[in-house]
Amino acid sequence: MINFDEIKNLIEYAKSNLELKERDGELKANRLLEIAESGVEGADFEDAVYGELSLLPSEVDKRFADICKAEGSKAATDWLFNYCVNNKYVKKAVLDKNPRFDTSNGLTITINKAKPEFRDPKKAAKGNSVDGGFAKCVICRENEGFGTRNKRNLRTVSIMLGMRPWFWQYSPYGYFHEHGIAVNCEHIPMHVDRETLENLVDFIDKFPHYFIGCNAPLPRIGGSVLAHDHYQGGGEILPLHKAKVKTKIKDNKYPYVTAGILDWPGTAIRIKSDKRNEVIDIADRIREAWVNYSNPALGIIAEDKDGVHNAVSPTVIKSVHGYEMNVILRSNITSEKYPDGVFHAHPEFHSIKKESIGLIEAQGLFILPGRLEEELAEVEKLISAKKPLTDEYSAFGLVYEETKALFESGKFKTVHAAMQEELGSICYRILENTAVFKKEEDLLRFLKTAGFEA
Repeated sequence: MINFDEIKNLIEYAKSNLELKERDGELKANRLLEIAESGVEGADFEDAVYGELSLLPSEVDKRFADICKAEGSKAATDWLFNYCVNNKYVKKAVLDKNPRFDTSNGLTITINKAKPEFRDPKKAAKGNSVDGGFAKCVICRENEGFGTRNKRNLRTVSIMLGMRPWFWQYSPYGYFHEHGIAVNCEHIPMHVDRETLENLVDFIDKFPHYFIGCNAPLPRIGGSVLAHDHYQGGGEILPLHKAKVKTKIKDNKYPYVTAGILDWPGTAIRIKSDKRNEVIDIADRIREAWVNYSNPALGIIAEDKDGVHNAVSPTVIKSVHGYEMNVILRSNITSEKYPDGVFHAHPEFHSIKKESIGLIEAQGLFILPGRLEEELAEVEKLISAKKPLTDEYSAFGLVYEETKALFESGKFKTVHAAMQEELGSICYRILENTAVFKKEEDLLRFLKTAGFEA
């Protein structure tokens, strides 16, 4: 049980880091004592303690708005992110321990040891519904203070997108620096339409130091919560944003707008303009053309008895060129050969990544399951010892053979370095799997239907 010295230390911490007022110190100390005597333990105890010591949601909202007005949106998000780290909602100490490295082919790979592997598209479609409490799903704003899901210390801030109320919060197990989500205050299903594109640009106008994007709103290629409209973004430039245009295309309506096909393993088109309406118009035309496009010879079916299969993942940043919107074409069609998805990671790569290839991976930041840290270490040991792959790790046959060949080539000093190269190669091939057009000439033919010329 917590003692009085520990309570005193927590109160002092809250005064220094959580803006607890001196006048409220004794009351909060008594509340912490009550929490301790209630028998709450472990992670629940930390959640309860820091939830009690944090500012009220209304106070967080006001503080954020005041900083935004006085110092700008960058200062406001800096304050909020640091606050969420200090009140232990963002598990930065855990996140900093996740293995992370950049690959020679321009991708970034992380192994997220804190978050369980997600393999259930049906759960995503239901939106990870919540039993009990006011919240309909795990990202509803009603989760603030919801102890059943360890959300007592969750704090969000109000924003307006497209004249509608939304809110912004940081992810507790963020995939990248200042990873957050913008969530519609209304619990409605995810969708991508013109309003979505307008909202994304609204967000970037408010927070030009962040990127923001939306998952394709379909099972197997979308996010883990499809039942509630939301976007993902944050303070990191992802690999896709750094990709170059390999083939310029000209829009017939806006011939002076810069647009092109990206040099990228997936299928992505970039639009650049200093005028927001031009970017939105062009991106929406691509979206409309793609959601209605079928090419059975290429395995592309817009809609069948199982529903709609084509969608886009738009993502936008602000740069010296103005708005840069990347539109990633996605399809969740399945086949007898590929029951998990034709344009999904193919079975030979499932030992590494079977989860949905969502917005973040589609932009080149791969979040691999935590189990891999131990599993791949064992495979590395077998290669170092020049031993054959054991039955226990038979699922890693491809990884074993290719890593072994890389190490024996003499290009890598250690097996671990060869393994990192192999992971980069596999993730690149997974993105190639997701490409709906394998040949540029096929993509150009599609873009012609959307009003473009090469």
